Amino acid sequence: MAIAYRQQVDEDTEFALWRIEETADELYRQLQLDDEEKAFTKKLSKSKRYLHWLGTRVLLRKLLRTDEYIDCKVDAHGKPYLVSLPYHISLSHSFDYAAVMISKTSPVGIDIEQIKEKVERIAGKFMRAEEMAFISEDKKIEQLYVCWCAKEAVYKCYGQKEVSFADHISLSPFTFQHHDVVQARLHKSDINLKYEVNYLQYEDYMIGYVKG
Repeated sequence: MAIAYRQQVDEDTEFALWRIEETADELYRQLQLDDEEKAFTKKLSKSKRYLHWLGTRVLLRKLLRTDEYIDCKVDAHGKPYLVSLPYHISLSHSFDYAAVMISKTSPVGIDIEQIKEKVERIAGKFMRAEEMAFISEDKKIEQLYVCWCAKEAVYKCYGQKEVSFADHISLSPFTFQHHDVVQARLHKSDINLKYEVNYLQYEDYMIGYVKG
């Protein structure tokens, strides 16, 4: 499967989606891994998480336009980074899709989620009361997924642990569109950062993406 969707955010930043239709072996053969990564993948074998891990790495190579080995590590906060290439990256996956965002100039964050009714049951865990107040009844599920993806994208872009989606990330009121922008703010102690998060509905998935 080739790239399913690709978007140039600006001259230095882009993201893409990869629909995972390959077997794990087919994806694995497209990668060059070091001994540590090979050992890690063996722990994931036969699981959906293994396909997701492989899919994001294959897509990362496609975006970077290389078949060579890419040294991709994860820092103490769980944020992936490239050891020897001058790009900021963010990775995500959900069911049949892998998503990768890269930028030469700024930290980025991307999240993809398959749209399901269950989000309504857990809304209280990531939404503030004032945010629930602007959720419309006719597009409630989609709008809640925009909120989740936007907050997840901000969290990934910020790149630090111990951030509460409900307590530390707030969203300005918005009306759901298939492709639009929502204003976000991360406020924690003396940290006060503003973000403009883009979102996009792609098939039955929601994507939130942001550049710091």
